[in-house]
Amino acid sequence: MTGDFWSPVRLSIQVAGLAGILVFILGIFLARMMAKKQFRGRVLLETAFLLPLVLPPSVVGFLLIVIFGKNGLPGQFIERVFDQPLMFTWWAAVIASTVVAFPLMYQSAKTGFEGIDEEIENAARVDGAGEWRLFLFVTLPLAVKSIVTGAILSSARALGEFGATLMFAGNIPGQTQTIPTAIYIAMDSGNMTLAWLWVAVIIVISFIMLFIVTYIK
Repeated sequence: MTGDFWSPVRLSIQVAGLAGILVFILGIFLARMMAKKQFRGRVLLETAFLLPLVLPPSVVGFLLIVIFGKNGLPGQFIERVFDQPLMFTWWAAVIASTVVAFPLMYQSAKTGFEGIDEEIENAARVDGAGEWRLFLFVTLPLAVKSIVTGAILSSARALGEFGATLMFAGNIPGQTQTIPTAIYIAMDSGNMTLAWLWVAVIIVISFIMLFIVTYIK
């Protein structure tokens, strides 16, 4: 019973951790690009980045199934390369969590980058700093609070992802069952004690993450 209880907890932390890393990298890269460049279609592209934030989880899950399922070209490619479908795997849970968590990281990082005084960056360029050196040693430190906030909030969102994960990754104990899906199954089967224990765990983890965000502000 103890092993069964902690299995969704471990999997949720692993999924949220990897999804957090992915959205951290993608969010910083795309936020930096969108904060500093003006081009035709910028508003449409940014709207697409933020869309998972407002779409119902069932719609996100549906689109992931269409794209990465057996009838989608990416899905067929993955199945051909790895000799197994992506759906109903641990990686499917990571992808679902990454998609729904990305807008939080992107928006927070973009806000941080837009708040940087361009004169500071220009002064670093005059002193001979290249773009990568400028980004690593000037831009990132100046936007660090927004970036850390986005990283924590997006990881917390990934930890609590339910709808898209259930549709795309399923609810396989020990393989794709995360805390939210485990709570749903426990309630559905009438095991309220187990459901409450998982609820308590995710509340504690989420509270700690949000406390850190509030503290660094």
